[in-house]
Amino acid sequence: GMFWSELAHSRGPEATRRYVVAEDSEGRVVGYAGLAASGTASDSGFAAVADIQTIAVTREQWGTGLGGRLLAELLRAATAFECAEVMLECRIDNIRAQKLYERFGFEAIGFRRGYYQPGNVDALVMRLTTQSDGGPAAGPTSERETEIHG
Repeated sequence: GMFWSELAHSRGPEATRRYVVAEDSEGRVVGYAGLAASGTASDSGFAAVADIQTIAVTREQWGTGLGGRLLAELLRAATAFECAEVMLECRIDNIRAQKLYERFGFEAIGFRRGYYQPGNVDALVMRLTTQSDGGPAAGPTSERETEIHG
């Protein structure tokens, strides 16, 4: 099925995806994140672009820095994939997430009307461009008791 084919794209030298799961000390999943890269840095005139497909943490983990740690891990993957930029969509009413992305250097570049259904909620499109050191910047993170597996 689709799940297994997605996982196949996240392993080995031809990997184009990265999935990360965070567990608490009892082994419960408290967060997850995923990124997909398209194009390759070696294509003439085309640089690889990464798309953050999802970042989610349980409500109990809000404010603990877990979302930032997951995002930092995805940005490390984008750097490994040699992506020139990282794109994402965020609910227009999710100010908490927007502030997280802005701290990591993302900038709003547009909107997608009615992107989230049900509810017909608009999406804010955000982009992070590659830093001069060869990859997207991974912002400051603080170590917590949550394990991240990827």
